[in-house]
Amino acid sequence: MKFKAQSSEFKWQDRNVFVTGCTGILGSWLTMALVDRRANVVGLVYDEDPRSQLVRSGYDKRIIRVRGSVTDYALMERVFNEYQVDTCFHLAAQALVTVANRAPLSTFETNVKGTWTVLEAARRCPTLTRLVIASSDKAYGEHEDLPYSEDTPLQGRHPYEVSKSCADLIALAYAETYGLPLGITRCGNIYGGGDLHWDRVVPGTMRSVLRGERPIVRSDGTPTRDYLYVEDIISAYILLAEHLDDPAIRRPEPCPEPRRRAAKGRGQAFNFGLNDPKTVLEVIEAILEMAGRPDLEPIILNEPLHEIRHQYLRSEKARRLLGWEPQWTLEAGLRETLAWYREFFQNSSPS
Repeated sequence: MKFKAQSSEFKWQDRNVFVTGCTGILGSWLTMALVDRRANVVGLVYDEDPRSQLVRSGYDKRIIRVRGSVTDYALMERVFNEYQVDTCFHLAAQALVTVANRAPLSTFETNVKGTWTVLEAARRCPTLTRLVIASSDKAYGEHEDLPYSEDTPLQGRHPYEVSKSCADLIALAYAETYGLPLGITRCGNIYGGGDLHWDRVVPGTMRSVLRGERPIVRSDGTPTRDYLYVEDIISAYILLAEHLDDPAIRRPEPCPEPRRRAAKGRGQAFNFGLNDPKTVLEVIEAILEMAGRPDLEPIILNEPLHEIRHQYLRSEKARRLLGWEPQWTLEAGLRETLAWYREFFQNSSPS
């Protein structure tokens, strides 16, 4: 992996790090990166999936795995205190728009209740020094003015967007009210090896192409998104965690309580995107060309979907305050991802 080097002052070695959602695409790669930095990682696992990148890589044997739900407050309080957590990355979520539309209650339960449960347990943990909350560009809802900046209002309208808007606002409330040392990440569309949600455009298209099938497009193919390779997102998460003590990202307002004085101004959100938005069809065509199968013309269903049509981010704040820059172009990231899926299907049973 080609992660940006950590800051010279910050050391991950021997830090106790708690990662919720450690077996998902983002959680897997983040956990692997933290283990490589010699952190002591505790990972929350809800459902075991032997196809997870964390399991396939063998890194699951190098962490402490805790089984259970992110909504279980007693469990979260135990993990934070028993393992003397210094840093938490909260990634556990129901992450699919289509599933959220079908099952809004379970989505709200995981994404909203799960977030406040982690925040409350973190608030009561005396060893915690930093907390990164994984959000999404979907928290903004839909706006006419593009690209979105961190000041764009949070106004989700459909279940998945609303769950992210709510989680963001709850996190900000904990930062402002209790001085919880946290930062929020809002990323564009994640892609990369290890994503097994075939409804998403990149893994779904790659599976179809590698099987010699025409890819399915649920929309009309024109929605625009900012696609960001998983390794760039991992570097963003790690950089944000490392910089939560940096005075440059704190607000100047006074805080009366001791812990709030130490943590004043935290709770900021940061956008992370490639700043090169593409339509769904443009991404699919790039994959078809890359795989040498331009003959597999997409099947466009043009179904009515409760999804934002055009959405992409301005990442200038992350560049200026964190020194973050994406290292992967869309073409390079797609090539790496296609190679991952090619190997995955060669060594896995059909799925």
